[in-house]
Amino acid sequence: MKDDDSRSNMNNDASPSSEQQKMADRWTQGPEVPPSKGNEEAGQPGDDADTLRERQRLAQIEMMDHWIGGVLAEQRRSRRWKLFFRLLMLTLFAVALGLGIYRFYAPSEATPAAAHLARVDVNGVIAADAPANAERIIEGLRNAWDADSAEAIVLHINSPGGSPVQSQRIYSEIMRLRESGDKPIVAVIEDIGASGAYYIAAGADDIVASPVSLVGSIGVIYAGFGLEEAIDRVGIERRVLTAGDNKAFLDPFQPFDEEDEAFWQSVLESTHQQFIDDVKAGRGDRLSDNDDLFSGLVWSGAQAQTLGLVDQLGSIDDVAREYSDEAEWQNYTPSLDPFDRLTRRFTQTAAQLLGVDTSPSPLRFQSP
Repeated sequence: MKDDDSRSNMNNDASPSSEQQKMADRWTQGPEVPPSKGNEEAGQPGDDADTLRERQRLAQIEMMDHWIGGVLAEQRRSRRWKLFFRLLMLTLFAVALGLGIYRFYAPSEATPAAAHLARVDVNGVIAADAPANAERIIEGLRNAWDADSAEAIVLHINSPGGSPVQSQRIYSEIMRLRESGDKPIVAVIEDIGASGAYYIAAGADDIVASPVSLVGSIGVIYAGFGLEEAIDRVGIERRVLTAGDNKAFLDPFQPFDEEDEAFWQSVLESTHQQFIDDVKAGRGDRLSDNDDLFSGLVWSGAQAQTLGLVDQLGSIDDVAREYSDEAEWQNYTPSLDPFDRLTRRFTQTAAQLLGVDTSPSPLRFQSP
């Protein structure tokens, strides 16, 4: 009896109580969840093997159709974008080609038979890649000079200056025209005619400016940065190979010693002297003996007149009235085609935003 009682007690100890059983089965409690739709391919109870295989095949076909549909949709989107960019490039090419053909075959403006004043504009920075470049302005000057009905040539200047080479080329052409005939060339300065722009104006027979125009700045400027310490702090090693000891003497990442500075200053002085000599040749004894005349200072139009840099105060309208009360104007400045103008503006804007100087020369006849 004791053995039976002990076995019964052991069984009772080994079997869990109903409360413990409820706690152990808490994850299986609750209503029965029906099988999901995704499990239908596994079949239903009682399906034979052929039915299961058919269900699996249909599920695979449905999955393949869905995948193929996604691939085709992506391909259609890709084709649409490719077509869009191809049409865009084709349109740009057609526009550029059309503008080129128009510029080549478009008839030039006929020279007026009646007496008129010929106008050539010098606007903005003077540079080879800017609208105010030597080739364009010289072309306008020559066309105006060859027009028999043009009573005078008016250089309408509104520029802070720019390239020494471009300015000197225009000045030389004006001086050549002055010596080859008696048609007057008048430079009219609007807001500013400084540095390289005044270099051009100095070649004219007369210079007219507003009392508040900015005139002068007869000097040469070079500006740069010394970054040799900055590159050392960043820990970057610059590797420059040259053939010639002084080939990289203007490298901003290398020291600028006294010998380099003295040499570069001599280049600036030589360029400045060329500027001075040409201004004296163009203006003659009309210049005053002021020591600051060629120091790079900028004066108002009224001050410039007392220094002999300007002949009279006035405007382009005053010049027109001087020749005729009803003078007819003809602009001989070669026009820029729209595509060229757009690309130039985009390039200049991008360069300004990036702080990049697009001029190939480090020297500038330009007001700071």
